[in-house]
Amino acid sequence: MDNKENKYISVSYQLYSIDEDGSKHLEEQTQAGNPFTFISGFGFSLDAFEQRLLTMQPGEKFDFTLTPADAFGEYFDEGVHKMKREMFTINGHFDHENIYPGAVITLMDEDEHRFMARVMEVEEDGVTIDTNHPLAGETLQFTGVVLENRDATNEEIQHMLNHLSHEGCNCDDCGGCDDHHGDDCGQHKHDDGCGCGHCHH
Repeated sequence: MDNKENKYISVSYQLYSIDEDGSKHLEEQTQAGNPFTFISGFGFSLDAFEQRLLTMQPGEKFDFTLTPADAFGEYFDEGVHKMKREMFTINGHFDHENIYPGAVITLMDEDEHRFMARVMEVEEDGVTIDTNHPLAGETLQFTGVVLENRDATNEEIQHMLNHLSHEGCNCDDCGGCDDHHGDDCGQHKHDDGCGCGHCHH
């Protein structure tokens, strides 16, 4: 990983989805005093989003649009699956607290690869999930301002590496559970081992 990929970047932004008729819908935005911060090259932000920010200076404003191909991909009907309720039980009881329509959860496949899914329906004979990203198929517009863009320190890089290896990672380490994908702790967020829920296998 070379230096250009080890940038400590902090931004304040708004994210809009754009319909075919050009109308926009605010999907998420950073809150005052709580910018989106990441180190480039670690895969914590969209590649296209990251590349557009790498050379920008603090105070510089941005406004760019990403196609689905550059954002979260196209929407595929094959991404919707119905799973047995037994897959979502804890100590023999169905996990009603975290498994409900609209909840975003983390699942694990047979090779122990994690992936995000959204609960669509909870029925007596199973749970229907959608493994498409919530913004799959959407054209996205990011507007905002760069607050910080500098070389990451060795300590910051090591902290990120520890996070990726699931060492000492909790919500406090990550500065809270919100991220620029719009999933939060209340939605059973648990990607990259840093969340407040648990992982269903």
